[in-house]
Parts: sequence; C-alpha cells; structure tokens
Amino acid sequence: MNTDMNLDAEGRIVSNPTICHGKPVIRGTRIMVWLILEYLANGDSIDDVLTAYPSLTREDVSACLAYSARAARERVVPVEISHALKA
Repeated sequence: MNTDMNLDAEGRIVSNPTICHGKPVIRGTRIMVWLILEYLANGDSIDDVLTAYPSLTREDVSACLAYSARAARERVVPVEISHALKA
C-alpha cells in the first residue's frame, strides 16, 4: 500500500510516515528537502547539489525551492474569540 502524500503539484516532494519519520523528501529517495535547502543556503550551487546527489534532477532541486517558498508564505488563520475574553 502506497502511503506517500504528494506535497507539490508535480509529485516530486512527498511525505510518508515510514520514510525519514514523515519529513518531506524527494520522491523515490530518502533525500530530505531540508538537506537540499541547507546546501543551497550555505552557498552550494545547484550543480554542486547535483554532483553530490547524481540521482537528483534540476527539477527536483527547483521543487525543493518552490516547496520552501510555499511553506514560508504567510498564512492567516482565523481564530474565534470567546465572549468571555472580550472586555
């Protein structure tokens, strides 16, 4: 039974509770999204990442960047205020 949950439109980023404790990974690997982002944040180029992980594609790395951009986007969560809290 496939328990992967797609986290992006292309299905490149997935989460499965039995793989890497459910952390987002690149489909078909155990390479976690945060790891790729860490490489890029520390100054490695996309080509450096692709050299280190030859099973990845440029599109996989782009999907990591797009996933992180969506995750960082501000979200407004409506909160109901109880009448007891109103002054």
